[in-house]
Amino acid sequence: MTQEVKYDVVVVGSGAGGMLSAIRCHDLGLKTLLIEKSDRYGGTSAVSGGAIWIPNNPDAGPGDSEEKALEYLVACTEGQVPQAKLRRYLQVAPQMLSYLAGLGLEYYADPLTSYPDYYPHHSGAMPYGRTMLVRPMDDGGVLGDEFFRLRESYPEFKLLDKISIDLVEGGALLYRSKGWIRVLLGLLWRYHADRSWRRQTHRDRRLTIGNALVGRLRKAMLVRGIPLLLKTRLTRILVEGGRVAGVSASRDGRPVTISATRGVVLASGGFEQSQELRERFLEQRTEARWSATPRDNNVGDGLLAALEIGADTAFMNEAWWAPTIAVPSRPAPNTTRNQALFFERGLPHSMAINRLGKRFVNEICSYHQFGQAMLRDNAATGANLPCWFIFDAQYRQKYPLGSLLPGSVASDSKLPKDWFDNFLYRADSLAELAARIGVAGDSLVETTRRFNGFAAAGVDEDFARGGNVYGQFFGDPAHAPNKVLGAIDKPPFYAVRIDLGDLGTKGGPRTDEDARVLGRDSRPIPGLFAVGNVAGSVMGGAYPGAGATLGSAMTFAYVAAEKLAQRDEAGQLTQPCELDARIA
Repeated sequence: MTQEVKYDVVVVGSGAGGMLSAIRCHDLGLKTLLIEKSDRYGGTSAVSGGAIWIPNNPDAGPGDSEEKALEYLVACTEGQVPQAKLRRYLQVAPQMLSYLAGLGLEYYADPLTSYPDYYPHHSGAMPYGRTMLVRPMDDGGVLGDEFFRLRESYPEFKLLDKISIDLVEGGALLYRSKGWIRVLLGLLWRYHADRSWRRQTHRDRRLTIGNALVGRLRKAMLVRGIPLLLKTRLTRILVEGGRVAGVSASRDGRPVTISATRGVVLASGGFEQSQELRERFLEQRTEARWSATPRDNNVGDGLLAALEIGADTAFMNEAWWAPTIAVPSRPAPNTTRNQALFFERGLPHSMAINRLGKRFVNEICSYHQFGQAMLRDNAATGANLPCWFIFDAQYRQKYPLGSLLPGSVASDSKLPKDWFDNFLYRADSLAELAARIGVAGDSLVETTRRFNGFAAAGVDEDFARGGNVYGQFFGDPAHAPNKVLGAIDKPPFYAVRIDLGDLGTKGGPRTDEDARVLGRDSRPIPGLFAVGNVAGSVMGGAYPGAGATLGSAMTFAYVAAEKLAQRDEAGQLTQPCELDARIA
């Protein structure tokens, strides 16, 4: 028997975009329901770094402006995205940020911790300030039982696999910068002193990065009494009288019909976990298992439902690319999980090569640009996808690689034997290492010799590694003359396979500047909105800066709510998807 329920707005997906849209709709007077197919809420947002890219924010400094940011975005997106949509993002993002502060979500940026824009050579780029970091939520226990339904952060974002750390604390510990011992002792003491909490769970009460973002949003939902239905999967979008009227879903295997008198907001993520859809839409074959997103979660439910009722699409061949490595799981034997390499590629004593044994990219470019370089090189040579990350004993001793801790903490002798020649390849010479990974030895030796010459001089003549403000941001400040270049000359030598992963796909229903889904006739489908990775990205094929994924999702979630609650001069709700003068 089909259960039937009725709301003003139904939001599909419990990531940051979906949750914010539900909260804003509620605050604007709309009865709202949020549905999530998983048994955990938070989606990819919960396991992210939690950062948002917000140009012209209060902390960005006097050098930024809406016009400067627009100039940068136009250059990044290469004219693929209508300027009206880019302007809407830039105009509304600071308003959305202010609204977050009212929900208790505090974001900040400063010269020491804010990432540079990812395309520093583009006009309008900023050296810091547009990427904002989220402050921790110190007492996640206020969520009650909902704490245990929050999708947990990945182990690589924790100290000792259980103590939550934010990005600033992680940086202090990685580089052992001034005060790092105080940071370490503070984290250890706070966690171990919280005995009452540790009797309930190993999970830290303190929430950081993506968990802090999602935890605060969930608290706001609880305060407002906004219902969240877990294990409720979208199956169809319902249309009546030419407009979207609700959704059909499956809840715990039972059909349910949910009426939405105002409209439906799709915030259900991309299709990166569907191998079938990847092969249908992405030009070069990549594997769903290479993605850094939660396994089996984002399989394109929202996309397929929108296509069924006539939605147009945009950027279906694009993803938020990120190189990943398949790290064996100690807690779950015989399994692996692909972890994104965000900064490790640019630390000294390392380089990336294709299967011909040749470098093909500036290793410390953004993870998205690195992924694009893998695609270009594979198209040209057929010798990428995968490629290899090469490093020596100096790198292994000093630096982490995903959740593989430095040798100073976890020496080779402490690693499981089956990791070697499966995940981590090791040899006493470069020629032997090349043979282990199927790369021409002479080529690898010559590439390394040339690279070592660049390291000694401090200048990468082939790819300008460390040659701009972004390239220098992640280097080791204790290393000279170039903090991202170090010779690969101390045995043993190591290799790890790099796959072309992602942080989600970017293609989906085409939307306008109000987040309304457009049909194949380029007119809005009345009552249907899409935000985040389910929608064709406002960033086109680009990734302008850290937090651009969450920043755009949350901004257009805010926009969608405003449009859904639009009222006339008498204060009456108007039809949310009437064609206005700009579209008609």
